[in-house]
Amino acid sequence: MAQQTKQAVRGNVVSDTALVSSIPHAPAATNGSAKTPHRGSIQSVDRALSLLEALAEAGGEASLTDLSRRTCLNVSTCHHLLSTLVNWGYVAKVPGRRSYALGARVLYLGHACLRQVDLPRRAQAHIDRINEVTGESVHLAVLQSDSIVTLVKREARHAVRVDTGMLGRSDAPHATASGKAMIAWLPEDQIRRMVPPNAMKRFTDKTIVDFDALIEELRHVRRNGVAMDREEFQPGVICVGSAIRDHGGAVVGAISASAPAMRVTEEHLALMRQEVIAAANALSADLGEPGSLKPLAANVS
Repeated sequence: MAQQTKQAVRGNVVSDTALVSSIPHAPAATNGSAKTPHRGSIQSVDRALSLLEALAEAGGEASLTDLSRRTCLNVSTCHHLLSTLVNWGYVAKVPGRRSYALGARVLYLGHACLRQVDLPRRAQAHIDRINEVTGESVHLAVLQSDSIVTLVKREARHAVRVDTGMLGRSDAPHATASGKAMIAWLPEDQIRRMVPPNAMKRFTDKTIVDFDALIEELRHVRRNGVAMDREEFQPGVICVGSAIRDHGGAVVGAISASAPAMRVTEEHLALMRQEVIAAANALSADLGEPGSLKPLAANVS
């Protein structure tokens, strides 16, 4: 059994302050002077980013000549770089004026960053409650493009607990409760990118490695509002997870609880489900998601 025996300690939680402090600062610059590029940087990328920052410093909108002056780049270079940024949606041409503005794609990145920074803070009380009521390990994970990243881990209160791994990216979205809880709500083409049908990694003899079987499993996850990992990722470990969704219904993360199989009676499993679903519902409501899922009975498959 993949478990460890040790004294209960306070979990390793990534705070919003820690996440913010890890964001690198741009090179210092003064208005009208070129920024000093980082050693080993790519010139075209440096220049494109300098244009985005110049637009921000100008209040979100500026003319081509103003941007050329601010970045110390010639007008032709600015024009070509801006055209590329327009194609990607990071910059937009302002209708009726010969100027450029920050595009909607910048807002998308900003919201994604804020969501990652803010979700652990919002989830803290719910993580504490699940940990206190069930006594089990609790995780908070988020969806970043085609990757699942664990941001928060709270250790179980029991002396005997499961070793649920480290914070960071997961290569097992098809084998973990958090992973299945999130990918269940994604388009199938995105699921195929995250879990290539012909290369589904087997972690235990219970891991789902058939793509059609996974799709059927995800259908049950959507119906029940909860995902189960019954020793699919680690032998001897049972995990329950539920997705957190925003105001548009998009999945932003998942909260889960893990326990040693020897401790998971039907009654205890029902309690884990109830607490995890309640936390996911509350966090989803906090993010503006209009629907809610009721805690499930103990006989959910």
